[in-house]
Amino acid sequence: MKSMRATTALWIAATACSAVVAFGAVQNEQESQDPKMTDARGEQILNQSCSSCHELRNIETQAMDKEGWTSLVNSMIEKGSTIKKEDVPGFVGYLVRKHGPLPDGAGKRVMLEVCTQCHELERIRHHTGSRDEWEATLVSMLNEGAPLSDDDFPIILNYLARNFRPRE
Repeated sequence: MKSMRATTALWIAATACSAVVAFGAVQNEQESQDPKMTDARGEQILNQSCSSCHELRNIETQAMDKEGWTSLVNSMIEKGSTIKKEDVPGFVGYLVRKHGPLPDGAGKRVMLEVCTQCHELERIRHHTGSRDEWEATLVSMLNEGAPLSDDDFPIILNYLARNFRPRE
């Protein structure tokens, strides 16, 4: 009887170990297909491959989604960029995180042209505030020298208050 229990326990342990090994192999395969690129590596590719032909400002003002960045990166590779094909998924992920999409609206243009002169888009996208808080922030930025026109002030204020308000 003890021998039967020992055999059953051994089979259960062997099955569990096999499942862990199989699960780990699947995880490793998935990670190699779509690796998460570190910000340092993404910035390195950006500086080596993109800025050799473009000013980084062109990238900072794009605010594209995954599909848009993938299309653009692939077209740059076709034109001779040194980005390695195996780096594309991770690099696109980096670009989406750092220079990803913004909600559409009149203030999007103002944000991309004015706010990103001093602030990374990622920082702006993750900041929230009430309308009054955004107005105070904009006034503070004007006092710091932000080139925001009187005409653009209400446009960006409405955009920020509508799209970057505190989550409820």
